[in-house]
Amino acid sequence: MVGADGVLPLPWLEAPLTQALATQRAHALLIHGPQGVGQWELTLTLAQAWLCEAAAGASQRKPCGVCASCKLVQAHSHPDLLVLLPEALREPLGWTSQDDDGGSEEKAGKRKPSKEIRVDEVRQAISFAQTTSARGRGKVVVIHPAERMNGVSANALLKTLEEPPGDAKLLLSCAAPDALLPTIRSRCQAVSLALPDPAAAARWLAEHSVAQPEVMLAATGGQPQDALEWVKEGIDAALWIALPKQVARGEVGTLASWPLPRVVDMMQKLCHDVMRVAAGSVPRYFPASSLPRAPALESLTLWSRELGRIARQAEHPWNPGLLVESLTQQARTALSHRP
Repeated sequence: MVGADGVLPLPWLEAPLTQALATQRAHALLIHGPQGVGQWELTLTLAQAWLCEAAAGASQRKPCGVCASCKLVQAHSHPDLLVLLPEALREPLGWTSQDDDGGSEEKAGKRKPSKEIRVDEVRQAISFAQTTSARGRGKVVVIHPAERMNGVSANALLKTLEEPPGDAKLLLSCAAPDALLPTIRSRCQAVSLALPDPAAAARWLAEHSVAQPEVMLAATGGQPQDALEWVKEGIDAALWIALPKQVARGEVGTLASWPLPRVVDMMQKLCHDVMRVAAGSVPRYFPASSLPRAPALESLTLWSRELGRIARQAEHPWNPGLLVESLTQQARTALSHRP
């Protein structure tokens, strides 16, 4: 969202925000695009713009960042804004529900935070949208990520999307629009958010003290927010560049401390890049100089299939240590099979 300085948190959102405000015709917008490029930030900024009191009456109104309404949005306490997030995302995104009394239960370890947006929360949002605006700028409901609504939750929202009460507006944010019900998508005006320009994203990463930002940007598939998060977690460019030959030697190394989905993702990216090199193309995720000599395509194809099988079974209760060791040995075998 826009702060008191009037600056967007992510510079590449300037054009999508301006376009969305200029072309918004529907009461419900679906903001979709790759993960890690700012759907959450753009969604909140649009909500802030709709509620901004300094911009009332403007046709293309960016939020001012300094009026009372903007300050309330920044403080997560605007009475006309309701944000629906899965419990598991509230803390990572720095947004806690004002009336969420489940925190003590979660801290007590009675249950894991839900990864879904549940039907009772959607019903709460519907009731919220039907009440009168407290500050006269309408009501706004934000749902992020919308694909986390289960089937019951999504169906409960349909009528409100089709016939919103009063001056209520809805903002749905999504990285996987195909995972939404077609009836949800058809009731929303789509706002597409593309990967940012690599040069602009690299500059932003450099401003956040990321060394070799181009390497980290490539490592995450052009997603700068993910790249910054990786660096904060200790995965820097030097470590990323060293991984292909480390894996080719059969060394688990730092992978032993990684979450299993990230290990599988890294292996898939390595397999993808080595396959591209073997086919005479250029790698996407790793610098070409960091890759081992390309092995036979047949062995890479078998390796790719096995990685895909493991990725599809990510929720299986694997023994992470044993599986990472197994994956590393599979990689070593595939990468050593010469044509």
